[in-house]
Amino acid sequence: MNRIENRMQELKKAGEKAFITYMTAGLPNLETTKALIRAQAEAGTDILELGIPFSDPTADGPVIQDASYRAILNGTNLKKVFTAVEEVREDCDIPIVFMMYYNTILYYGLEAFAKKCAAVGVDGLIIPDLPKEEQDELTDILEKTENAPILIQLVSPVSGDRIPYILENARGFVYCVSSMGVTGQAADFHKNVKNYLENVKKQSPVPVMMGFGIRTAKDVENLKDTIDGCIVGSYFIQLMEENDFSTDVAKEYVRTFKKELNQ
Repeated sequence: MNRIENRMQELKKAGEKAFITYMTAGLPNLETTKALIRAQAEAGTDILELGIPFSDPTADGPVIQDASYRAILNGTNLKKVFTAVEEVREDCDIPIVFMMYYNTILYYGLEAFAKKCAAVGVDGLIIPDLPKEEQDELTDILEKTENAPILIQLVSPVSGDRIPYILENARGFVYCVSSMGVTGQAADFHKNVKNYLENVKKQSPVPVMMGFGIRTAKDVENLKDTIDGCIVGSYFIQLMEENDFSTDVAKEYVRTFKKELNQ
């Protein structure tokens, strides 16, 4: 059981919903990224999703695409992000998930990547362009590597009959995409989102997390009885940019969201 699973178990015992934030690594720089990770951990973020900048982030909308582009221009790459995570781990135990695209892993080398993740303390992976049918090579290597991260599965409103297959042997949590399209669509959820989430909940062996388009806890108020928590990405990046990446603003946002999510 790794940090993600431990945290989910703790929340279940406490009767609380999980709050996950996403931020693009290296925006505006890696020193600020590290400071924001620590600040959010202190404020109560349960799991931190760290986006690895990529030139063609096909699952992401304009906000994260732009953030990824600027981080790349700043010189951010996977090796530097590994170093930053290793440094954060000196005094911060928050579960960290890499959200990334498969080309980056292939280029690094699957075995080398798994071992490096284990060495620096990466707990999970979200890879939106790696379908279930193509995961075996990576999952075999992760399973053979001690302390390697777990692969988080994604489902969408059109997953339908594939849900049991996708969630077979799932670990950590399932990432439920709440709308059709890319990230950052301002709470424009799928018209049958509640039925879809209820269907996933009935079939999922792991906690159900909802993402895409969420800004405040009020956006998911009518869905709290169905989901086990939610994920905020594009809005958090916008908030940081508007406030000069202030750790105080980040802390206040996390505390407020977490409180309202669990009222």
